[in-house]
Amino acid sequence: MPQLNPHPWFSIMMTSWLIFLLIIQPKLLSFIPTNNPHNNLQTNIKTQPWIWPWT
Repeated sequence: MPQLNPHPWFSIMMTSWLIFLLIIQPKLLSFIPTNNPHNNLQTNIKTQPWIWPWT
């Protein structure tokens, strides 16, 4: 059964990971995000407990 032979698939996987790590990832990480996160102060919201009708 050919799917049990790891020889061609392992080399394809390693090649694709090397391409990703060495070529694609640095290009993606070089982009500057256009929507920077802000440090907003979170307001605490008071919630009321649910009143169950059978209690």
